[in-house]
Amino acid sequence: MARPAANTSISLAQLEKLVSARRKQLNKLNKVRGKLLKKLADVDRDIFEISGGAAAGGSVGGPRRGPGSRVKNATSLQDLLVAILGKAGGPMGVGDITDKALASGYKTNSANFRGIVNQTLIKDKRFVSPERSFYKLK
Repeated sequence: MARPAANTSISLAQLEKLVSARRKQLNKLNKVRGKLLKKLADVDRDIFEISGGAAAGGSVGGPRRGPGSRVKNATSLQDLLVAILGKAGGPMGVGDITDKALASGYKTNSANFRGIVNQTLIKDKRFVSPERSFYKLK
């Protein structure tokens, strides 16, 4: 719907008609959006199921699927972080540590795995932080 020129004056009735038309258009677009979001959720669910419970592009994220849905790993996160930092030989950033953990095959359902790694590094006494967001073995 075209807008009237800025220098023209329109009546209140015309303005109300324009607002009403915009509201109708907005309602239609919201219905289309809702249908598309439902289709997208269905596609996401199919991707999750086909990938064996892992989200597309990696093992992070995905909906929880009731009791027993927690991912099992061969080693604990703490032991994996010790191995990663042991091989590094020097301080590493939290983002790099997180990337290496996921690249090593560590599985997680966490939407914020980087935060989990960061908290683990802070709490475990085997790690020290020589500078902000960097960690190394003690």
